[in-house]
Amino acid sequence: MSESTTSLYEKLGGEAGIESLIIAFYVKVMADPELAPFFRHTTIEKLHEMQKEFFTMALGGPDLYSGRTLAEAHHGRGIRPQHISRFVRHLLSTLEDEGVSDVEAREVCDRINLHANEITGVSY
Repeated sequence: MSESTTSLYEKLGGEAGIESLIIAFYVKVMADPELAPFFRHTTIEKLHEMQKEFFTMALGGPDLYSGRTLAEAHHGRGIRPQHISRFVRHLLSTLEDEGVSDVEAREVCDRINLHANEITGVSY
């Protein structure tokens, strides 16, 4: 498969790579006192599973996402742009720790940021 047709999902190692990324990423997110409260009513297992599905879909892997829409799942939770920024900083740090190139790490964050308005409830 040529470089131009390889998805970010594949570049990050497919299912196993995404799983590893999510586990490492949520260690950082859950240690962040501003972000951890958003997840207090969710088990870490469910969080990992839903995030693996979301990241897989967002990064060009199989669309197996079974959760509510992002807007529904995040509505009324008080998530603001500054929370998204903290989230993305942890994601960048995790990608760096996992040895992902700067270019690919930025691409991953760009893909996740495409969904920021749905998560914060900001209209388009």
